[in-house]
Amino acid sequence: KENDVNKANQQQEQALVSPSKEEYKRRLAEGLLENGTKSSRILAFKTKAPAPSEGYDNVMRSLYTANSGPRIPRKQHRAIPQAPERILDAPELLDDYYLNLIDWSANNVLAVALSNSVYLWNASTGDIQQLMQTGDDANDYVASVQWSADGKHIAVGTASANVQIWDATRLKQLRNLRGHSARVGALAWNSHLLTSGGRDNVIMNHDVRIRDHVQSRLRGHEQEICGLKWSPSGNQLASGGNDNLLHVWDIHNTSGYLHRMDAHQAAVKALAWCPFHSSLLASGGGTADRCIKFWNTHTGACLNSIDTGSQVCSLVWNKHEREILSSHGFSQNQLCLWKYPSMTKIAELTGHTSRVLHLATSPDGCTVVSAAADETLRFWKVFEDTNPAAAA
Repeated sequence: KENDVNKANQQQEQALVSPSKEEYKRRLAEGLLENGTKSSRILAFKTKAPAPSEGYDNVMRSLYTANSGPRIPRKQHRAIPQAPERILDAPELLDDYYLNLIDWSANNVLAVALSNSVYLWNASTGDIQQLMQTGDDANDYVASVQWSADGKHIAVGTASANVQIWDATRLKQLRNLRGHSARVGALAWNSHLLTSGGRDNVIMNHDVRIRDHVQSRLRGHEQEICGLKWSPSGNQLASGGNDNLLHVWDIHNTSGYLHRMDAHQAAVKALAWCPFHSSLLASGGGTADRCIKFWNTHTGACLNSIDTGSQVCSLVWNKHEREILSSHGFSQNQLCLWKYPSMTKIAELTGHTSRVLHLATSPDGCTVVSAAADETLRFWKVFEDTNPAAAA
């Protein structure tokens, strides 16, 4: 009975709905729902909006057009490849923290010291040449290599305390500079001046143009010199030693160091002068220190220090951005890219299976090669020229 009553009520309500309401519902449904024609959409213009009258000026126009000008593009964060572009074998690359065994020339030639020999790898052509080999002494080996600024000559330091200068084009030795009494593990060019540092704790400045080449001896370290770098201006020399000391020397005063920094707690091998600030020097400490420190070399003040968590083996600055790349030893044997001055870690590059002892940068400042005790060279496209047109 109840169902019969409900049906009767529904029939009565339908009978009361007027035809005009039915038509309204039909028109409303057509307007709300897509039926395949543009004209059936609610809020769609049936015809174009009427044009304003002649001379009409919309007072609100400035409000709506204030931000309509060309937008300044936001700087895009570049993608940093996590894998090397190339890997080369480097058999017999010595696992010795205190040596400096690779350097990349202005002519795009990479010099690599492998045991008692130096090889030249042309990054443009892929050609490999053997530059030299030490003598018959089985205990002799190459301890350091360094290209001159023009990429035509290369200096080679040996375990037998010799400093040799070679013509890289003719593969011919030009000079043998004597003076050290122990192996020469660090070299740095400054125009015609070649600076060498040895296990005899002495730094020597050689004028390669003249016969009596020794211009000065710098004494201040108490143990082996393992890091040497001239500033871009050529006015200051940074030296790091196994005595945990960092010295800054003035080219015009060879009687003593300008600054003596003793903040590191381990050997100071990694040194890098900033390309965009002439008096900013970065230094890295060994296993017991693990820190990258930044120095104002005018005042000798330490500007910042960051504990990286592992041995700092090498440092290179990015020439195109305010960034610095570090290479490390135990336990991850990684490369770390840092934003300066915040020292926020941008990227971490892994792949080496032993400590990454050396870094060198390509002439265009975009590729960095790392050399590790796992006897491999890895080439990383870690930097980027942000203004190639200006560079050209």
